[in-house]
Amino acid sequence: MDDMTDQLGGPLVLVAGSEDVLRHPDAGRYLLTDIESERAERFRREEDRRNFVAAHFLVRLCAERLLGVPAAPTLAQYCQDCGLHGHGKPYLPDHPDVHVSLSHTRGVVAAAAGYHPVGVDVELPQHDGADPGVLQRVLTEAERWQVERHADPARAFLRQWVRKEALIKIGRVTLDTMADVDLSGLPLGEADGALLRSRFEDLHFLDWDDEKLGATLVAVSTAAPRLGSLTEPGPSAAREI
Repeated sequence: MDDMTDQLGGPLVLVAGSEDVLRHPDAGRYLLTDIESERAERFRREEDRRNFVAAHFLVRLCAERLLGVPAAPTLAQYCQDCGLHGHGKPYLPDHPDVHVSLSHTRGVVAAAAGYHPVGVDVELPQHDGADPGVLQRVLTEAERWQVERHADPARAFLRQWVRKEALIKIGRVTLDTMADVDLSGLPLGEADGALLRSRFEDLHFLDWDDEKLGATLVAVSTAAPRLGSLTEPGPSAAREI
């Protein structure tokens, strides 16, 4: 990575409720591509469709703020596994130097944009805990030991799960190789709204729990991610925390 890219800072990350994004003043400027519209219409539940649309709007807003101009960028996706467009890793065709990532769950969406590779994931707690088979498939032996002995195993597993999902988004692992990467050296601190920063090899992890939205989130990048706010207007809305 060249010196200029290093000087641009880490990726900008935004997280918000789906309905808050859809009501945002800038949302009316964003148009889904034909492929995005077709995918949105395939959802059987209206809530799922709105979460999908909100995530695709939020990543556009995130990219606009990063670029510093109201560009309403076009979003595309490409799957390296099957070689088809329309799903898989998102990118901006008109801004190939910008990396983007998005995630959505029930009522909550997250997005990131930056000049460094980035992955973001958001999940809601699963109160019934994780199936032992899932633990075996997702975690290393050291991670399973760490999770099983945690004061709140379900919460500890969720944090490692979103980290692994973010690693998929950034291209470091796949669904089949999640258990090949050992993150047991990272803290499983009780974030409770505070930001938890850690390092793994060349990657910067940013973990936090959004108490208002009831969600657990993580952003991972080769540069330290910075968290912004949906309510802060303009391209300079990102704030270093």
